[in-house]
Amino acid sequence: MTALPRVLLTNPIHPALLPVLQTACEVVTAPDGAADTLRRLVADADALVVRTQLPADLFDHAPRLRAVVRHGVGLDMIPVAAATARGIPVANLPGSNATAVVEYCLAAMLHLRRGLATLDARLRSEGWAAARPLADTGLELGQSICGIVGVGGIGTRLAAVVQGLGMRVLGLTPRPQGLPPGVQAADKAQLFAQADVVVLCCPLNDATRGLVDAATLARMKPGAILVNVARGPVVDTPALLAALREGRLAGAALDVHDRQPLQADDPVLHCPRLLLTPHVAGITATSMHGMSRGAVDTVLALLRGERPSNVVNPEVFR
Repeated sequence: MTALPRVLLTNPIHPALLPVLQTACEVVTAPDGAADTLRRLVADADALVVRTQLPADLFDHAPRLRAVVRHGVGLDMIPVAAATARGIPVANLPGSNATAVVEYCLAAMLHLRRGLATLDARLRSEGWAAARPLADTGLELGQSICGIVGVGGIGTRLAAVVQGLGMRVLGLTPRPQGLPPGVQAADKAQLFAQADVVVLCCPLNDATRGLVDAATLARMKPGAILVNVARGPVVDTPALLAALREGRLAGAALDVHDRQPLQADDPVLHCPRLLLTPHVAGITATSMHGMSRGAVDTVLALLRGERPSNVVNPEVFR
């Protein structure tokens, strides 16, 4: 009897999709994301589903590996060049969590502009008369300017949503000729100087690492807000914290961080006007089901010898 291919999950997938994968494969879920754990378990894996950072040398320890699938979109967790050098196809799931991320961005923008959590807390602790005047400082999103850094699948969908609220949209992208309707191309200086809301949804690479530095933050309007759903290192965090503490920005929302998970001594935990979440912008019950469905379908297709269109290094098939 032929042994089933073995699939290593760095983290659990949606419970509704696990049985689907188990019908065709032996499935192993890593007990933790430590580099040594992943190196040990990948040694006899035929496929790998990724939801955590992989060590750069992982594929040196994976003689049987035939497929790597990102349970999501961002590829910075995977040493793609190393996989390509070994002829291992790597796939991701474009658009699989775009709705969740866009809704998070909108929620963060409203949180920072309207201060509903502060209103709720003040109403509960000090009463109606103390809470109601806080509304006088709230700002509407309509008729303001949204600057989107990274106008890919998420940025394009976000642009459509905020345009529906009456916002003007500026876009910073390496391919300005491909911007969606209604989005005005802007360079970095223009976008950060003009936008009332800046949303970072770009990939992390050499061009975007440290993109939002002290000089860039200094260009922003005093009442502007920043939302980062890209990756932590896109922003110079100490510079951002200084801008918030000094009141040079009205607020920021960080879903991604330089160190993940955040440690108890991280200075972001004690900064005012800062909404913090633990890298969950793309995670809802809905998106988890969709991403797990896409990951399972792609793994099974690759193990069958097929060539899915979402493989990011198709040169391995040549």
